[in-house]
Amino acid sequence: MEPQYVKRRQRGMAVLIASLVLIIGGLGYIGFRLLGGGSTLDYEGQGNGVTQLVQVPEGSSMSELAPELAEKNVVKTPEAFSSAANSNPRASQIKPGFYRLQEEMSAKSAVEALLDEGNMVDLLDVQGGATLLDVNVVGGDVRYGIYSLISQVSCKEGECVSAEELEKIAATVDPAELGAPEWALEEIRARGEDPKRIEGLIAPGQYVLDPNMDAKEILTDLITRSTKKYNDTNIVDRAQAIGLKPYELLTAASLVERESPAGEFDKVARVILNRLDEPMRLELDSTVNYGLEDVELATTDEDRHRETPWNTYAKDGLPDSPIASPSEEAIGAMENPAEGNWLFFVTVDDKGTTVFTDNYDEHLANVDDAVRSGILDSQREGAGEPPADEPPAEEQ
Repeated sequence: MEPQYVKRRQRGMAVLIASLVLIIGGLGYIGFRLLGGGSTLDYEGQGNGVTQLVQVPEGSSMSELAPELAEKNVVKTPEAFSSAANSNPRASQIKPGFYRLQEEMSAKSAVEALLDEGNMVDLLDVQGGATLLDVNVVGGDVRYGIYSLISQVSCKEGECVSAEELEKIAATVDPAELGAPEWALEEIRARGEDPKRIEGLIAPGQYVLDPNMDAKEILTDLITRSTKKYNDTNIVDRAQAIGLKPYELLTAASLVERESPAGEFDKVARVILNRLDEPMRLELDSTVNYGLEDVELATTDEDRHRETPWNTYAKDGLPDSPIASPSEEAIGAMENPAEGNWLFFVTVDDKGTTVFTDNYDEHLANVDDAVRSGILDSQREGAGEPPADEPPAEEQ
């Protein structure tokens, strides 16, 4: 017979081996599931065709998305996604924005989808000089306005917020409710139910829009963010330093934006300030065009005499509102204009060459050069030459 201690030892070894087998097997099973094996902790394949929108905030890491992805049923478990993200060397290259992902994706597929920019929701890109409404260029193309651009990037499952919806909200909802700055509320409300009354209050920049938002939520988001941007740059004190109100600074900067060729912002700003100081009417064709359905560089005698809230041929001082979204560069030009006594400027060729002068006769000669170059040729019927008493500074 074997000694009892030998039997006890054998039984102990058997228990130890069985325990190790269970532990190793369990760890292997968990790893198998986390890495995509089976179906307990992870889905298989590219998804079930149902789209979910997932936001990647600025500065967030891939693994931080795991709980939300599991909650939206994009992946089955946070653990599976975190494991797949940690296994992908490109995970740190994820870009902020909204992504369209499907439900029931494998963790590996979800990671790859978040690294594919083709799945990103398009950004709203507001350029300096952009207007709210579309602009029809005579003999040319349509220049899409901010409302149309919003509509183009707001689509979800084929449904888009329309430009008409945005116009209605802009015209009827109180501007304070939309997030407009306190220093602009009086002027905006004075425009009644004009859908252009919030012109200039959506600052240039690139914006990520949540496609789940409706028209009011989108405008509130954009205007609120722009108001913060303007206020964070201390616009009230900046305007006061040059003798303007903040809303007037935006308005003047919008003229710079629409009138100036590249590199001439500070000179055009000086002309505007010099004319305001004279005082002289600004007589800028951009302010004539802003009230028209169809625009071009040349304007007609009839249009220049048309009384609108913006036409600076027919009214003194600045327009009643901005005529475009002014960039920080244009605002800065109004604060720091070039040194000069210029009162006139005109673009004399299709290369954008712009000539500045404080002498009226010299300006007449420059206008003649512009006419001879063909840049002021109009495709409208009844278009006239620039008025002889005060030739205009031509719009860019």
